[in-house]
Amino acid sequence: MKEYSNIFVALDGTEAQRAVLSRAASIAADNHAKLTMGHVVDSLPADANGGNPAALAREVRERLEDDLSAELADIRANSDIADAELRVAAGPVIETLTQELIANCKPDLVVCGERGLSNVKYAFVGSVSTHLIRTMSCDVLVVKQR
Repeated sequence: MKEYSNIFVALDGTEAQRAVLSRAASIAADNHAKLTMGHVVDSLPADANGGNPAALAREVRERLEDDLSAELADIRANSDIADAELRVAAGPVIETLTQELIANCKPDLVVCGERGLSNVKYAFVGSVSTHLIRTMSCDVLVVKQR
């Protein structure tokens, strides 16, 4: 089985992110790997309304830290995980995720969830997980919703 040393997990703000984070943390612990957790705040609504995407990213980071406080505490206390970091950025979701958060992390595994979009919605908005599978040069694990 391949060993991973640097894992990136994409958090999407949904309830499913707990399962995705749990799977990524488990893999990180099994491999004594670094775990970078990342979330992108879509800047399009803020840009359209004259908002401040950087300030919004800071607010969202605080909410994530609060919402996932138990999970983050467990991850940070786990001596089998080499390091753990949470990053939040604002921008166009796919570009910011891949060109900023993931590119700066240089992972050998990306873990993400799938939202289970309908065929119609998928045709219009696409899928982050599909994009990652098709474009990443490292392994990608998509955690299915149950």
